Amino acid sequence: MEAALLRHCPVARVIHLAHDAPRFMPRHAGVLLAAMTPWLAEGSSVVAVVDPGVGGSRRAVVVEVAGRRYLAPDNGLLAPLLHQAGVRAWEIDAGAFPLSSSFHGRDLFAPAAGMLLSGIPVAMREVEPSGLVGWNWGDRLAEVIYIDPFGNAMTGLSPPTEDEAGRLCVEGLLLSGGRTFCERQPGTLFWYENSLGLVEIAANQARADQLLGLRVGLSVEWCLGSDGKAS
Repeated sequence: MEAALLRHCPVARVIHLAHDAPRFMPRHAGVLLAAMTPWLAEGSSVVAVVDPGVGGSRRAVVVEVAGRRYLAPDNGLLAPLLHQAGVRAWEIDAGAFPLSSSFHGRDLFAPAAGMLLSGIPVAMREVEPSGLVGWNWGDRLAEVIYIDPFGNAMTGLSPPTEDEAGRLCVEGLLLSGGRTFCERQPGTLFWYENSLGLVEIAANQARADQLLGLRVGLSVEWCLGSDGKAS
């Protein structure tokens, strides 16, 4: 994919955001992507491919928001970005590219990104963002969206508000919140606000995923007592 992009824009500087996004799960990967992008420079282009429908009828789209451009399949991967102010969207004419049946990251999305970066016209037509998959999903998800190499489990939740409980329900257990790993004893489970601003389930010097049997797609929630107050 990088080679395909650089064919059209040899001066592009390529930064790899993630090669282990949730497989076959565009909605979960989309929440992760949206949390990463505030650190990208204005004018950046993002090629995002989590594409279980590759070769099928799903559209290829470009979304532009906050001075950044995103190229991805229209399967919900860009859904968390669609409600930002000033968002615009286009459908790419996939027929203008020589496509294999299984590698549109190389054959379509990366070349289109390189062409746009170089000012080369790309065949596409503007569409309403409200017509894209995931428009009505919202930008947060009460599930585990990613597990890192240390076994920490990132969720699609923001830290709780004053009206929400400070304990997280995970697989029947109530986890209290913490600020840093070093404040907890080794092996202790807790949740904290991670560097992307999302709630993450962790254990100091241990794997939270193994201790709790966590997996991407597992539901989590803020816990309330029977009286409606935090327990």
